Amino acid sequence: MPANVFHYKRRVEFCETDAAGIVHFSALLQYAEQAEHALLRKLGSSVLVSIQTDGVPVRAISWPRVKITSEFHGSAKFEDELDIAIYVSRLGNKSVTYAYRITRSTEPICSGSSTSVCCEIDASGRISSVEIPPRLKESLRAYTAPS
Repeated sequence: MPANVFHYKRRVEFCETDAAGIVHFSALLQYAEQAEHALLRKLGSSVLVSIQTDGVPVRAISWPRVKITSEFHGSAKFEDELDIAIYVSRLGNKSVTYAYRITRSTEPICSGSSTSVCCEIDASGRISSVEIPPRLKESLRAYTAPS
């Protein structure tokens, strides 16, 4: 585990559950993604950054997913408060893999990882992978597990 693990707290909403009030598995993946977005915001970035010239958007940087793994350990229910712990398990030149663990109190609910590639989207909509901006890469290092 890295020195810094980012924690994102979230309460289960009824619309994220089935009729019995049990959270749907896809909502758990959304919670992990929301934690990732919150971490990027904390680092002064976002999952979608528009780059402008003279006030006109000319390109954007975004993070398409290329791999997701999840293991489900228990269930969460309507009104449960969950903790989503997230950190960087691998930081490459063009990609980042986040590991996450969702718990209710100390009870494990879900764990897994997701890998995203840093991509540039030009004005015509063409997507190509690019190196992670140096300042963001340095900020992500603080949340990276030692090798």
